[in-house]
Amino acid sequence: MTENDMPRREDGKPKRPRRTFTRECQEGERQYHQSADGESRSSVYHAGNGKSYGGNRGDKPYRYGRPAAQDGEQGSYAPRKKYTSRPGAANGDAMERGNGLKKKTYGGRPGNRKAAPKGKYPMKSKRKKEVIIPETARPNPANVGLTRLNKYLSTAGICSRREADKLISAGAVTVNGEVITTMGFMVKPTDVVMYAGQQLQQEKKRYVLLNKPKGFITTMDDPEGRHTVMELVQGHYRERICPVGRLDRNTTGLLLFTNDGDLGKKLTHPSTGIYKIYHVELAKPLTAQDMQQLRAGIELEDGRIKVDDIQYVGDGSDKRIIGVAIHSGRNRIVRRLFDALGYEVMKLDRVVFAGLTKKDLPRGRFRDLTEKEIAFLKMI
Repeated sequence: MTENDMPRREDGKPKRPRRTFTRECQEGERQYHQSADGESRSSVYHAGNGKSYGGNRGDKPYRYGRPAAQDGEQGSYAPRKKYTSRPGAANGDAMERGNGLKKKTYGGRPGNRKAAPKGKYPMKSKRKKEVIIPETARPNPANVGLTRLNKYLSTAGICSRREADKLISAGAVTVNGEVITTMGFMVKPTDVVMYAGQQLQQEKKRYVLLNKPKGFITTMDDPEGRHTVMELVQGHYRERICPVGRLDRNTTGLLLFTNDGDLGKKLTHPSTGIYKIYHVELAKPLTAQDMQQLRAGIELEDGRIKVDDIQYVGDGSDKRIIGVAIHSGRNRIVRRLFDALGYEVMKLDRVVFAGLTKKDLPRGRFRDLTEKEIAFLKMI
């Protein structure tokens, strides 16, 4: 259609119709751009950038609703303002120009783009979800700052919590001059707690690291009269500290003492999985095959277990000295692993416990943990 054939507006200027962007239009353009002899005419027509048209275009179809150049006319046209879809366009294929093409579409050629179906890309709500805490998990405001009486006796260095329950039931403890026999009784910070004629005070939290020597058992007391680890720290602390975990009588290395019952319970619970490293000296060299089997896992009477890492110590010239890293806290687990493979453990030394090392701590000596070490243990 030439300009002479176009309908006229009231002012006499040609009325240029808009074209809908359909597959039929695309097919017509492809047919036009292919000459009779099969040669492409794309060198004189920029096929769809919507910004410029070069060459002598003559009578060419419209693209994006823009009129073609007249005969013998060259040049480019500046983009018009935002193009909008014509109401009632066929199959809803007409798309918005300008900002409209920046919306989410299915991609492909512009003629194939369609608006995303409703609900395809729902917007995420910026409102935070309300977290509902069960009534049983909410702290009781009435108990803030209070301490159970058995825990108060334990932290005062009198006895353990289990033994404190026996003292309370026997009526040996008074609070503000009144005998208390009720289990679970809560003590205020201002209450006066008496036992055996003495007023009790809350103890300061103590954290002590010991390099245990051979020949001491890990217990508070022994009916058979054997040496215990408590003899090594007895008389140095007024607080009643207890060992965390156990080491065999013939096993040496790091052992932690504390009167912080919550921390001690956390470090000994199986779910915590405290990282430990042992130096093991065997009666005979460990073969590479058995070392690989320890990495893969061994079936013991209480279940399957494997080490986290195992290596020869030093340059590996002495294959009897082994380094073993393990998380398991089972009883005598390192000795049992080597016993299952037919190896006799001559020496066993724990050199790392929960990130603590034996640096500058001779055998049989102990020291208080630093504030940094205490904070690290509480973060585990």
